[in-house]
Amino acid sequence: MVPGTPLPVAPCASSALVADYRRLRELCPVLELRLLDAAEPAPGAADGWHSGAELATDERVLAAVLAGAETRIADEHGRAPRPHVTASRLLHHYVWSACLLIAGPWHLARRVPVVDPADLWLHAPTSALALRPRGYVTLPGDDELRAELRATVVAHLGPVLAAFAGPTRRRDRALWGMVTDDLASALWYLGRMLGEEGAAVAAVAEEDAVAAAEAVLPGGTLPLPGGADFRRLHTPDGRAHHTRTRLACCLYYAVGPAATACLTCPRTSDEERLRRL
Repeated sequence: MVPGTPLPVAPCASSALVADYRRLRELCPVLELRLLDAAEPAPGAADGWHSGAELATDERVLAAVLAGAETRIADEHGRAPRPHVTASRLLHHYVWSACLLIAGPWHLARRVPVVDPADLWLHAPTSALALRPRGYVTLPGDDELRAELRATVVAHLGPVLAAFAGPTRRRDRALWGMVTDDLASALWYLGRMLGEEGAAVAAVAEEDAVAAAEAVLPGGTLPLPGGADFRRLHTPDGRAHHTRTRLACCLYYAVGPAATACLTCPRTSDEERLRRL
């Protein structure tokens, strides 16, 4: 394909893409997702819904969703975290969710959805999501389609990262490191959930998802500053477990006194990972 040539986009809200999202919602229990059809009114700010585009451009909207995140964390952990921790946790939730919504149909059906920030809404009180599916891109070449996936993730998240830079107190490399981490994590999680469909396919599904993440994120694909870089740890029973070390800490350990660092956190040693496994 000649560089700069517009990619063919399948029709708006195609039934195939909607089916992908319904399956993704069934597979992924942590994904609280409302799907909107083309004629359905957009969720409103009066009910606490704000689009990704509004998050990126309206400081009042950003303040409202940060306040909602602070309340949720305080209710769960008994205290409000420091403001930059709240902002990092909220950004991580949005980035991981957006990565799953973009990469999920690609992994399930080789479709890269067109997800404009104006078509993805976050509910400030609960952190639930709403999405209006549009079209999607599909290409014959695997490398081309992986490049399109990365480009779609970058285009969607770039303005959102810029808005969160101040509240999270992070610079570009750390912000894009979070995107790298969450794209790898979203595919890994989807693979594990596919494995839940049957014990016989569990290992294969996770292996396929890890291989997919490594193919999408081989390193050297700026602005994404690193690769998926999975490795294996072996427990005393001889089983091998996939792991990786995040490029950017998501600050979960800082939300409350009882919180611990994530299993893939840079703060978590391999010895600690093996102990938890």
